[in-house]
Amino acid sequence: MMTRNTRTATAAALGMAIALAATACAGGGSAGNSGSSDGQVTLTVWENSTTGPGVQYFQDAAKAYHQLHPNVTVKIQSIQNEDLDGKLQTALNSGSAPDIFLQRGGGKMQAMVDAGQIQALNLTDTDKANIGTAALASASVDGQVYEVPIDTQPEGVYYSKDLFRQAGITATPTSMDELQADIVKLKAINVAPIAVGAKDAWPAAHWYYNFALRECSQDAMTTAAKSLKFTDACWTKAGDDLASFVRTNPFQQGFLTTSAQQGAGSSAGLLANHKAAMELMGSWDPGVIASLTPDQKPLPDLGWFPFPAVTGGQGDPSAIMGGTDGYSISKTAPKEALGFLQFLVTKEQQEAYTKAFVTIPVNKDAQSVVTESYSISALQSFNKAAYSIQFLDTEYGQNVGNAMNTAVVNLLAGQGSAADIVKATNDAAAKG
Repeated sequence: MMTRNTRTATAAALGMAIALAATACAGGGSAGNSGSSDGQVTLTVWENSTTGPGVQYFQDAAKAYHQLHPNVTVKIQSIQNEDLDGKLQTALNSGSAPDIFLQRGGGKMQAMVDAGQIQALNLTDTDKANIGTAALASASVDGQVYEVPIDTQPEGVYYSKDLFRQAGITATPTSMDELQADIVKLKAINVAPIAVGAKDAWPAAHWYYNFALRECSQDAMTTAAKSLKFTDACWTKAGDDLASFVRTNPFQQGFLTTSAQQGAGSSAGLLANHKAAMELMGSWDPGVIASLTPDQKPLPDLGWFPFPAVTGGQGDPSAIMGGTDGYSISKTAPKEALGFLQFLVTKEQQEAYTKAFVTIPVNKDAQSVVTESYSISALQSFNKAAYSIQFLDTEYGQNVGNAMNTAVVNLLAGQGSAADIVKATNDAAAKG
């Protein structure tokens, strides 16, 4: 399983490490909640950028906030991404959590809400306007916001404009019928229409995720996140859609043993070297593709379009599958913690964050700093989206997500069915 966030995707571009202080939680009690009798407050923030521009951004933001609010000191603690979840869960369970921390969302956030470990956030109308409707949907549980998203990572289909042009494709597909027609045209010029790295499981599973996004209503998907019961017929229908799609042979030869991001032969590498025309992936993909081109520079003809509509689907055709980077506030944090998160989604901070992390900000007023055509296409679709759903192995938790991913790969290998995906997912949920 990859780490799907912009920081990891661009980690090679970031230098200079900062250590996590061994005494971060010393003194007993919460790592935050550190008010004093003279009105001074210290906020502790855990984030997962450990190098270069990312670390510098948070340090600068902390200083800038302190200048505006001299009674509030913000201490940034950088924790290696792969270590964050374990450290955070231990801290939450022991009552020594930081005041503010990177939130994965989905099933993990639901568990924190159920355990009473994080605060519900009372956002102002200005905050909501800064963040946007689609991002807030993925940050909410039962209509209550528990996370402040600060960037978005919309998933869609990255494609080669040059290969589309060679195949006589004049517009990106908006429906599955149009996509199927384009696949035929690409085969005619001896190009693999779509690259997928099924060896890593999750890239293949994302095809099922997106068919489910189109087949299932928002209510069906959010209800499943809470109940972990996948009984709606849309889940089987999504699997049937995928099985039908795979029978048209849209993927490259050997896709079951192809990795997603490692080397020129990976799915990203096939697109980077014009051996395949498309890849369904999140917004970290351009950076990966750039690292795999012959000159290790960005692919100049790279484009993006949203997952096509599915005829008769109950999901809104504008809905977006994707991740976010956002932050939650622990239960014992002081009231000043919300103020810092509100600061992070202001226009100036969002512009600085976007430049540091090479990402797409949630604040529309800051999105002018995004200049790549594929990112502009992605953010325009995100801004128009009726709602955004987290990647399903985040939305429904690791155990359920892994079972779903494995079952999807089995279907692609001809060793399972749509019903098997639903059964494996329900069985994993029942085991807890």
